[in-house]
Amino acid sequence: MERSELVELLSPQGLRLLDELGEQEPSGDVVKAVSALRKQGHSPSLVAAALSQARLRHRARAKFGEFASRMLFTEAGLEQATRLQVAALHAGRFARAGIGHVADLGCGIGGDALALAAIDLEVTAAEADEVTAAVAAYNLTPFPRARVLHARAEDVALGGIGGAFLDPARRTTKGGTTRRLADAADYSPSLDFAFGLAERMPVGVKLGPGTDRDVIPSDAEAQWVSVDGDVLELGVWLGALARPGIGRAALVVRDGEAHELTAESDAEDAPSGPLGEYLYEPDGAVIRARLLGDLARANGAWMLSPGIAYLTADREFGSPFARGFRVLDRLPGDERQLRRELARRGVGTLEIKKRGADVDPAALRTRLKLSGPERATIVLTREEGRHVTLLVERL
Repeated sequence: MERSELVELLSPQGLRLLDELGEQEPSGDVVKAVSALRKQGHSPSLVAAALSQARLRHRARAKFGEFASRMLFTEAGLEQATRLQVAALHAGRFARAGIGHVADLGCGIGGDALALAAIDLEVTAAEADEVTAAVAAYNLTPFPRARVLHARAEDVALGGIGGAFLDPARRTTKGGTTRRLADAADYSPSLDFAFGLAERMPVGVKLGPGTDRDVIPSDAEAQWVSVDGDVLELGVWLGALARPGIGRAALVVRDGEAHELTAESDAEDAPSGPLGEYLYEPDGAVIRARLLGDLARANGAWMLSPGIAYLTADREFGSPFARGFRVLDRLPGDERQLRRELARRGVGTLEIKKRGADVDPAALRTRLKLSGPERATIVLTREEGRHVTLLVERL
């Protein structure tokens, strides 16, 4: 979003138009929609900016729920913003640590700051990009104890502030295109600055779930978070924000309920063994946290093959940390034989899951030329190092 667009959106006319559009995804003929708004007397630039915001608000509902209809967004800011449900968990950690004033350094559009302010913590938020800072200020207007500074994280005076939260920019926008930064050294603010703050105060840092584990400080609590199967972030917590005795954690949120698996450090993998009656697919947060071994041992399971993130067991168990399947049969690994076997079973709709197999599921599904009324799920993986094709059903 350009500065001029934001100025128009924040005008009385722009705010009225935003309220009229709400969070609706413009549908149908866009040219017709633009024409209708132009006939109402709105400028071309305001129409374009307002329709863009309507589109972003529609997308933002997945992260912010009903609050999205009263917020402003930038493309990059929405991409990186923490889901409100997860931001509330961040805020609760600061509250439990007794920290009453939090600096949100690199606040983006203000998602985490909003969650902090919502539980009546004082918040000093800072954002280096002028337009994004203005958007954050707008989003935090309902909270008198929150203020937004247009400033680099490194330049914020932290006197009197009890703790800091940082969500370093991991995306860059150029020419209207947003791309993810692959190298942590390019983040803003830098990880050296973010982790260095821990020498002065308790600090939490939000990173991408695939961040190189070598950057995690040895004295930190590293918590991977997934929501409904999607691994969203790695939270690195230092000082009073880190829980004693916990170095690794997998926080799994399913259907609105949070479950956590924790350990002092990476868990040793469980031994591998032959396929049991049941196959289990661990949640991605458990895999990222390297707690597969603990999950297996707690449920009488073992690994299907070394280095492959499937567990197997001879008894059924329920766990929020894994999806379970009953093993129905072994199928041929040869593609032609597999096609004949699926045809014999009348399978026309096929879910293909794979780990440890160099296969493109979409391409394989096309080559199998499926037809028939039945649905099925197959798993392409390894059993103690050997390729196997398994017919399974979800528990």
